[in-house]
Amino acid sequence: MKLKIVNTKKFFRMIILILAIIIFLLCIGFNTTYSRTELKYKEEYVGQGDTLWSIVERQYNTNLYFKDKDIRDVIYEIKKINNIADGNLKIGQKILIPTIY
Repeated sequence: MKLKIVNTKKFFRMIILILAIIIFLLCIGFNTTYSRTELKYKEEYVGQGDTLWSIVERQYNTNLYFKDKDIRDVIYEIKKINNIADGNLKIGQKILIPTIY
């Protein structure tokens, strides 16, 4: 059984559309980046009058993990890592802070 292309313009438009969709999907799929940096955690102990904001603020300019991140996002992430629901800290409590080496 032979197939005959009746409308060649429509056929080629459809082929080009399908190729464009495939190329778009491939570009999205290969957009992942793999970092060679190793994520570790630094232990910080809560002192008198410390808050999550003050702890992160002390680390903010020297810790490469915080580069180009909003301080509020970093605080949220530290709360999540340390299972801190309400932000209340106790003196002597150990806080894990992500760092990049």
